[in-house]
This record gives sequence, C-alpha cells and structure tokens, in this order.
Amino acid sequence: MNVTERVIVEQFPFWEKALGLSLPAIKAATYVITGCGTSYYLAQIVASTFNLNGKTAIAVPGGEWARRREAYLANQSDICVIALSRSGESTETVQAVEVSRKAGIKTMAIVCDKNSSLAKAAETVIYAETHAEEGIVMTVSASLMLVVGLRLAGATISPAIVQAAKDTLAVMTKALPAIIKGRSHYVYLGAGYLYGLATEGSLKLQEMSLSYSQAFHPMEYRHGPISLVDQKTFAVMMYNSDTLAEEAKVAGEMQEKGAYLVGFGGPGDLSIPLTIDGPQRALAILPALQILGERVAGDLGIDTVTPRHLNKVVVLS
Repeated sequence: MNVTERVIVEQFPFWEKALGLSLPAIKAATYVITGCGTSYYLAQIVASTFNLNGKTAIAVPGGEWARRREAYLANQSDICVIALSRSGESTETVQAVEVSRKAGIKTMAIVCDKNSSLAKAAETVIYAETHAEEGIVMTVSASLMLVVGLRLAGATISPAIVQAAKDTLAVMTKALPAIIKGRSHYVYLGAGYLYGLATEGSLKLQEMSLSYSQAFHPMEYRHGPISLVDQKTFAVMMYNSDTLAEEAKVAGEMQEKGAYLVGFGGPGDLSIPLTIDGPQRALAILPALQILGERVAGDLGIDTVTPRHLNKVVVLS
C-alpha cells in the first residue's frame, strides 16, 4: 500500500472532525461557489445542494469569477462568494475573493490551511484539518471540503455516512484488480448534484493514472458520446434514486455495446448498494472514486505520489 492509498483509507477520522465543526451563519440572495480543479468540481455539488434547499447558487471557476463575473451573474447586489481551496494559495481562487471584496461582496473561505493567503483574504474562514501526508492529488481534503460545503448548503448528513463510505470503498477496492483489466476509456455519469462528482471522478483518474476519461450527465450520453463505447470502456454510473429507471436504461445500452459498468445505487456489472440518499450520497461514493484512480495507476505502473506535470499548489506568476 503506497502513501496515496493509505491516506485514502485513513481519511475517515478527519471526516468526523469536519462533521463536528461549528459553522458560521451565512445569508445572501445568491451564493457563488468557486474554486479551481477539484475544488471547482466540489463547488458544483455544493451549489446544486444550495439550490435543492431553496437557496439560489451557482458554481464558477475561480479564474472566471475573478476576470468576468458579469458573464455568470447579472444581479450582484446581495451575494456571498464561498471559495474552496485545500492550500488556500491557488492563484485564481485567491484572486476571486480579493476581487469580490473590492466590489463589496461578502466572502467566505473553506480551507485546509488556516494561515493561507485565501484565509487572510476572506472575511469568514472555515478551517478543516486534513491528513498531514496527503500528497499532490487531493483526496482527504476534497472529502473534507465537501463535508463542510454540503453542511453550509443545508444538507442533512447522517451519522451513518462514514460507515457507508467505508463500505463502498471496501467493495470497490476488492473488485478493482479484476475489472479494470483491458480497459482504457473511462466514463463517469451523474445527474444533478452527482454531476460534479462525475467530473471530479474523471479528473482524479486523469491526474493519477494519465488515462483518458470523460464526465457527462446520464441522459446526455446518448447524444453522441455513446458512439465511443466498446470493449475497452469502463463506465461509472452514479444513480439518482428518483431517476434510477431511466438511468438504468442508459447503463444497459452501454453494457450492450461492450462497456463494463459499475453502478452506485443501481444496476451494473458491479452493483454497489447505497442506503444513503440525497446530496450526501456524493460523500458515500467519493473515496471509491479516489481508489479507482489509484488502482488504475497501479495497474499501469504509474506512481500517484508524483503525478506527471502536477504540483500540489497551482500558483501563476
């Protein structure tokens, strides 16, 4: 077990701390959730959860909000920008908060470094302690920022979430060595609050294993991308309970065309049951997607501790 895998397995005590954090009250007409890379994909999940709880929200990449926020939100009279960043040093995310404050916009940061530039730039800071040995690829910190973000958005997170995530991770870990053989085209499908998780899963695989992967909304996959499915396709379907039947039809079509399909909360060649529902379902699945990236990398002989072309913090000069 390398450092990356050990950190993934050891993340759950940090979840319990994050679940117990006292969170500040926030109130605005609209919430802008921002970040870069993994943090932006988590922002998509958090923004969707805000909306599901009756609070208008939009996810915007840090660089886009810093440079052209008018293209994303016309009325900026009563908004709060919530920025996610593990290091708190990602250039565009820091810029997004600094630009917002200059414009008189309320700002909040969710970070894993309380002494970071982002923590100093934001009006309100939520600090979630992460695993000291986490490397370049975000694993534990991603889970922690999602825990905090979902709680801020008003999601109900069951005390059973930690065990649910452990169980899902265990099933995936055991199955992976056999089911990834011969696969080189990876597809992640999720709707609503699970779309951001699909994009994050796809990113993790790219970062960790240098493999080609895609993320789509399930019903959109039929509109062109399904033409790429063949015997080398490995698909991950993250089911929403309210649209399970129609998503299962898409999954079945992919299987008929040769894909091996993992179904979280629904049918697949490997079906992983989920008793957790609602946005917290993303938390139950996330560690399993992290281990998928690690296992594919291992199968290809790639070291996830030092992924190609990547640094732990992206700072633009």
